Amino acid sequence: MNGGESMKLPQIQIRTQMAKIGIKQIPGVQEIKQPKANLTIKQPKADLQMEATPSKLTIDQTKAWEDMDLMNILRRTEKHAEAGYEGWLEGMGRRAEQGQELMKIEHQGNPIANQAIINSGEVKKQLGITFIPSPSSLNIHYEPGEVHVSSQANKPIIHAEISSPEHHYKPGRVDISMEQYENIEFGVTYV
Repeated sequence: MNGGESMKLPQIQIRTQMAKIGIKQIPGVQEIKQPKANLTIKQPKADLQMEATPSKLTIDQTKAWEDMDLMNILRRTEKHAEAGYEGWLEGMGRRAEQGQELMKIEHQGNPIANQAIINSGEVKKQLGITFIPSPSSLNIHYEPGEVHVSSQANKPIIHAEISSPEHHYKPGRVDISMEQYENIEFGVTYV
């Protein structure tokens, strides 16, 4: 070695390059659909039964017809027979009374003259207002009718058809690739 020259030592240089791995993740896709159920509802009508008893109105106007002197011939005959019998009883009673008065003629008074006035004169009629027919001549009777109602409710008819869920799944994946390979380089330099 020369004194002027320095000695150079070899030096090893190492350069490394790390490997790089690329990871790409694609997520899975999941779709779930729930279709609506098919639902039908029917409501049958209620069973309804009605029974009605008709009302009854009776009007008896026999008395009104009699007041207007418009009566059945049988009723007219009956009334005349009643009036004749009452007249006969009244006449018989009057004659008995007048006979009693004549038997006691010796008492004060003049029974023959009084009886002659009574038997010869007409009966005086009284004046007044008469309503024809009379207000109470109609006989009215009313029986109200009745209504009986019975009902039977029917339950609704429900039919449900369940739809299954629709499920679609696309699985995810992971793609791995080598983006950079490892590398080692050696070199020598003198220092």
